Amino acid sequence: MVEQEANIALLIDADNASPDHLDELLLVLGELGTINIRRAYGNWAKASLKGWGNLTGSHSIVPMQQFDVVKGKSATDMRMTIDAMDLLYRGSVDGFGIMSSDSDFLPLAQRIREDGLPVYGFGTAKTPVSFQQACTRFFDVGALALEDEELEQPAFAKGQRPVDTELLQVLGSAYKASKRDEEGFTPLSELGQRAKAVSSFAARNYGFTRLSDLIKAVPNFEVKSGDDGRLLVKRLR
Repeated sequence: MVEQEANIALLIDADNASPDHLDELLLVLGELGTINIRRAYGNWAKASLKGWGNLTGSHSIVPMQQFDVVKGKSATDMRMTIDAMDLLYRGSVDGFGIMSSDSDFLPLAQRIREDGLPVYGFGTAKTPVSFQQACTRFFDVGALALEDEELEQPAFAKGQRPVDTELLQVLGSAYKASKRDEEGFTPLSELGQRAKAVSSFAARNYGFTRLSDLIKAVPNFEVKSGDDGRLLVKRLR
């Protein structure tokens, strides 16, 4: 029996997201499930949303109109939140993709996760950390856009983030929490699960498609293949 893919709802805050990164988002989110619900929210009378308007038809995105009720205030966030809760309570959605760099969606991400559903956030590197951490996984759209150019380049080439303190802390904490054999090796899959549990960690944020490629580029870890073919990881320092 073929396992059915997760039903993903993509909600786009067009007021706070660039259409330039839509292709990369759809590629990544498509790997996590089937994006059956695609909606973009904003006041479509604004000239600034013209770029989004041109993409709605070609990518089967439903434009959700929300007028600015009060000058200087956007009701888009509230409309997105209401629709997300409606979808959540219908029980037919298995996960949410939220494209925005607005921290106002922090409570929404937290509430969805309370029901056990994953929230995949997509925003710029300047997105408030609070919203990033509220997501099951958060993807830096700027880093995603560079991936195709870097597939044939060596580790930590142009556009790839080098080893930093934050990365080492996340991987180090995940390693400590993982079960290890007598030689100190732990399955790469378990390390990845632990890392995602303590943060919005995603290998793609560092310019790598797979976690294994990222770990191999970090000199602090040794990677080898186990007898069963699984990749094993050991922290060296």
